[in-house]
Amino acid sequence: MTQTKPSAYIRNGAGRLFRPIFAGILMLLFVLSGCEEHTPVPKPRGYPRVIYPEKAYKPFDASYCRFTFDMPAYAEVVKDTAYFDEKPKDECWFNLAVPQLNASIYCSYYPVRNRGDFDELVSDAFTMTNKHNVKASYIDEKTVHRPEDRVYGVVFEVEGAAASSYQFFLTDSTQHFFRGALYFNTRTRPDSLAPVIAFMKKDLDRIVGTLKWQ
Repeated sequence: MTQTKPSAYIRNGAGRLFRPIFAGILMLLFVLSGCEEHTPVPKPRGYPRVIYPEKAYKPFDASYCRFTFDMPAYAEVVKDTAYFDEKPKDECWFNLAVPQLNASIYCSYYPVRNRGDFDELVSDAFTMTNKHNVKASYIDEKTVHRPEDRVYGVVFEVEGAAASSYQFFLTDSTQHFFRGALYFNTRTRPDSLAPVIAFMKKDLDRIVGTLKWQ
């Protein structure tokens, strides 16, 4: 009679015994791995591409205004015909529209007749800017002092989600008072507008730096 080697029997028997157990473990691991929650990875935020016009300037010298300045060559002068359903307080009310960037610079002029007029206009300019405090994270005030041209005033640079990110007023304190404010015709997030705002601020700085009374 041929005797089976014990070692061979034990080895083959163990293989038959553990094979189904091993397969079951593999199946369990496979099922568990399929049930794992995968944390979604947010995609980086994409911003619409903006095509900027080439920087260039031309003189603003409208006959209905009492001043001149350098305006963006890519802006259109749109004269105001109504203010809250009423006639503008002066014929020198207009917008500098930049359709390519969906932006407008609102401009308004007021004659100064006396000290009371001047004080009220300055107070109104600060009040208009302070209305943005609700959404603004910071307002930086810069003084304009150009005595050689009799031009004085304040520039307000507004940070945050305010409707207007740049406002200013310029005056000679005796006859002229001019206000300007930058607005965008969009509800786009402020962080995505930041490059466009920076682009337009250079144009506003140019206006403030070149304005001369007539």
